[in-house]
This record gives sequence, structure tokens and C-alpha cells, in this order.
Amino acid sequence: MNPHLFIRQSHRWISIFFTLTVIANFIALFAGQSSDWLTYLPLLPLFLLLLSGLYMFFLPYIGRWRSRRLAG
Repeated sequence: MNPHLFIRQSHRWISIFFTLTVIANFIALFAGQSSDWLTYLPLLPLFLLLLSGLYMFFLPYIGRWRSRRLAG
């Protein structure tokens, strides 16, 4: 499997997990049963989304840099 496609697909699934953890956090907050571990639970997928998002953002620039370097 192409690593770029794997990163893109992982980013999609992590975003779904992140959304679910944020929704669970709000439900617990409104129910009055918020705990520390539930409050910090969205941070792990958020960090993974940051890494994969930055990778996908810089991927076209890296490709252009490599093609110029090979051509020149």
C-alpha cells in the first residue's frame, strides 16, 4: 500500500475518533460527570491529526523541491 494513501486514510479515521471523543466530552460535561481522563482524551488524536495534517500539507512542496533538485 502506498504510504501517502495510508497517511490520508489514517487521518480520516483519526478525525472520526477525535470527533467522537469531543462529543463524549461534551456529553459528560453537560451531565456533570466530567473526569480528568475524559477531558484529556481528545488530545492524543488531536496530536496525531496535527502530525498527519502537516505531513499532507508539506507533501506537494517536498515533491516540487525533489523534482527541481533532480532536474537541476
